[in-house]
Amino acid sequence: MSVAENYHLEREELARVLASGIFERSPSLAQVLTYICAKYFEGTADGIKEYNIAVDAFGRPPDFDQKKDSIVRVQVHRLRERLAEYYETRGASDEVQIVIPQGRYVPTFVRRSETPAPKNLSGEAPEASALTGRARKYWWPASVAAAVLILLGVFALGFTRRGEALVSAAPVDVRPVTTTGESIRVLAGLENGTFTDGFGRTWMSDRYFAGGSVVKIGDYFILGTREQRLYQSRRQGMFGYDIPLKPGVYEMRLHFAETHFGEMNLAGFGGEGSRAFGIVVNGKTVMSRLDVVGEVGPRTADIKVFRDISSDSDGILHLSFTPIVSVPFLNAIELTPGVAGKLLPIRIVTQERAYTDEQGRVWEPDRYAIGGQVVKRTANVSGAADPQLFAGERFGNLKYMFPVPPGKYTVTFYMAERWLGPNSPGGGGAGSRLFDIFCNGAALVRDIDVFKRAGGTDRSLVQTFSGLEPNHQGKLEIAMVPHKNFPMLSALEVIDQSR
Repeated sequence: MSVAENYHLEREELARVLASGIFERSPSLAQVLTYICAKYFEGTADGIKEYNIAVDAFGRPPDFDQKKDSIVRVQVHRLRERLAEYYETRGASDEVQIVIPQGRYVPTFVRRSETPAPKNLSGEAPEASALTGRARKYWWPASVAAAVLILLGVFALGFTRRGEALVSAAPVDVRPVTTTGESIRVLAGLENGTFTDGFGRTWMSDRYFAGGSVVKIGDYFILGTREQRLYQSRRQGMFGYDIPLKPGVYEMRLHFAETHFGEMNLAGFGGEGSRAFGIVVNGKTVMSRLDVVGEVGPRTADIKVFRDISSDSDGILHLSFTPIVSVPFLNAIELTPGVAGKLLPIRIVTQERAYTDEQGRVWEPDRYAIGGQVVKRTANVSGAADPQLFAGERFGNLKYMFPVPPGKYTVTFYMAERWLGPNSPGGGGAGSRLFDIFCNGAALVRDIDVFKRAGGTDRSLVQTFSGLEPNHQGKLEIAMVPHKNFPMLSALEVIDQSR
């Protein structure tokens, strides 16, 4: 058998083990297996040392002392036991077996014909009847999954050399779920049914994946989002998604929130640099390095947006991840129809429900906001082309974080002074409310006086700023900073200036 064929079988076996569910309650074991195999496949097996595993896979600090901390030895011992149990039961017929020799951390891939009869953990050969009975429990799902993979002719979760894509295996469900004009939303870790978020969008259960394991964190508050459920489960490890996609151009939003590494998180250690990975679409790297904690901090929602997304030549969108430090993870995938070369407009109103204006444009309920509070207002605003945009208001020390691809954008603010005026409930007038507006730390306007600029209370003021670019984390960070009384906002629009 050629080297390439052996390589393919080895990758295939790792994908099979990771997808088997044996690590469902032990994601740390999947994490170390993924790490050492990734090193093996990329040709750097000599770097598989106890120190490297502790620092790179488990996020231990650089001053890790293996004499004081036995995490690697303990976890690898557990991993050996789990693999032995797997090959005694549902993996007994696997052509290739993964073995981690005692006293070493470098994995070896052994052909079954070269492997002695499997033994149980006590070193004795299992009784044939007991083995048959234990294996029978797993026959149906394993055989069905294998049949699907064979029919599609794309078995393995692929590993390539450093800097190349990790190609995912066949999707679990290959039926297209969209036609032109429809969206696909997949919630990683959702076992069955659907989830409807606060904006009325429906998220399907986890599907189209191969490899990885599911981690659920339960009721663990995530900052920077109104949709907590999107971030309460994730798929992690060496995995990918193959999503059937109708022809056309789409926008893709990938949702992440780091709940393992970082201050106040579950691991109790780590932070910036503890986890990093690349994002690959149809074999092309679209993001070379994502460090969620480095971008937004721990326990905080991070959304990455990509435009001009379409299926590959086989009608499938191939999404995969390249590990750099520790293992990749993903909370949710969102694919929505778009237009070539340009991000669709982002329009929000500070109201509880979406609003469709007379031109048929949809304004979503308030999102991407940090700080402030929303109150209802009347639509009795003069000078407005569409008074209904002013039927709500967010006020306070406000910040909006819009995830966008690289480019230049126009941002338009819709405001009206409803509270501070000679005949208003709060009294006052010109000079009663002053605030600054920033984009990514640069001042757009200072000490803006909405009452004065609009010409009185209950009068609309529309302010537009063009040529704004996202920061290095792919965000348009809009900050409205109080000087005298709080800033307020009724609606906001972000338009891509491309083309």
